[in-house]
Amino acid sequence: MVIRDVSKERRGASILAAAPLLVASVVLASCGPVSERVAYERCTDRARLADGPRGNVGIGVGTGGVSTSTSLTISSDYIAGRDPRAVYDSCFRDLTGAGPTRPLIL
Repeated sequence: MVIRDVSKERRGASILAAAPLLVASVVLASCGPVSERVAYERCTDRARLADGPRGNVGIGVGTGGVSTSTSLTISSDYIAGRDPRAVYDSCFRDLTGAGPTRPLIL
């Protein structure tokens, strides 16, 4: 007669069953309000992009020769013609659930 210890199998199954719940709780926790400092940084950046496009141009010379780089960022808020202050206000409220605590400085 063979006797099996099924307690270890059950423990493994219960851990596997709990894994999706753990992942879901981590995802939902990241959806909550952010700190005012983080909201200020994110929303100020978004408002600046609503004020106008942002671009960079880089030129360098090294042992491999000349290298160049360019980037251009245009936000949908800018294209839609949204007021940067309104963008900042709505962004801050979306992230924190409350109104801005600092004025927007462009």
